[in-house]
Amino acid sequence: MDISGLIDGYYSYNYNRPSDLANGQINDLYNFNDKTDQFNLTEARLTLNHDADPIGARLDVFYGRTNTLINGGASDNSVNQHNQGDYIEQAYVSFKPAKAKGLDLDFGKFVTSAGAEVIETKDNWNYSRSILFAWAIPYFHFGLRTSMPIGKSDTFGVQVVNGWNNVTTNNGGVTIGLTNSLVKPKYTWNVNYYTGPSNVNTQQGYRNLIDTTLLLTPSPKFNAYINYDYGQNRDAITVVDGEEFGDNNLNHWQGVAFAAHYQATGTSAFAGRYEYYNDPNGYETGTVQHVQEFTGTYEYKWAAGLLSRVEVRHDWSDVDFFHKGNTGLVQGQTTATVGFVAFFGPKR
Repeated sequence: MDISGLIDGYYSYNYNRPSDLANGQINDLYNFNDKTDQFNLTEARLTLNHDADPIGARLDVFYGRTNTLINGGASDNSVNQHNQGDYIEQAYVSFKPAKAKGLDLDFGKFVTSAGAEVIETKDNWNYSRSILFAWAIPYFHFGLRTSMPIGKSDTFGVQVVNGWNNVTTNNGGVTIGLTNSLVKPKYTWNVNYYTGPSNVNTQQGYRNLIDTTLLLTPSPKFNAYINYDYGQNRDAITVVDGEEFGDNNLNHWQGVAFAAHYQATGTSAFAGRYEYYNDPNGYETGTVQHVQEFTGTYEYKWAAGLLSRVEVRHDWSDVDFFHKGNTGLVQGQTTATVGFVAFFGPKR
């Protein structure tokens, strides 16, 4: 059983100086490092992992702001989700039959296959997560996940899960996920599709997500990616005691992100990211708007298992969305963040 872990903390400064009265003193549209004008713990994590041979298991336990935002609520409008799986990011068993030509099966709670970024800061290029990661895709699923190599460079997978960001569901339906990863020497192309009912107490109205990322790896020092997401959710009418509630509206959202990473030296690296996100129904962000952001990040590795990042980010909208002071709303938000990540394990 491999044991690994990390501690991730930061200080963030928001030039709008939003107050606790305004929005809880957070950087709007952020996740994980959203608390501003203060020191904060992004996460403390402990991981136990045993690769399947043919049976394996993984357990990720975490604490901090990341846990609060992932397990504190559910994106599919289910209730009481914050009582399910608190402090557990992943917990699943694995089975890899010796004669099944590379077939992998996982059952339990696991992070989503969608997105260009991951939950652990150290495995991303920037310190803050993208708008797409925070608002366009799920964090995790509970159910069955499979993957199977097809040829030398392609891997296909099928998932049967309980919707988005929930351990149990109350609508009696399942979400199907289809994944594919094509890995070549100079690029990797990932495509993910999720579809299934996600409204409360009914199987009417489906949520769909198309996610694709093209990762370019032309040289060991320079990498870049393009990430596109399109999602939609069909509302449903429910009947309670003979009375109808809700509607059949179709809500949708989409966005694209471009990012690049340059490893200048063995200890220093630079990264930049630009995004455009459209929420025409206000379904995800709560406001009908077009949002953009640009992030610049400098990384320095002090030693094996210890890195720091300095980041400046600017978000802007076509409406007054970002909080300023106690009561103000403005179209833009600029933040500066310094983060430190210390991690240990067999693969530092």
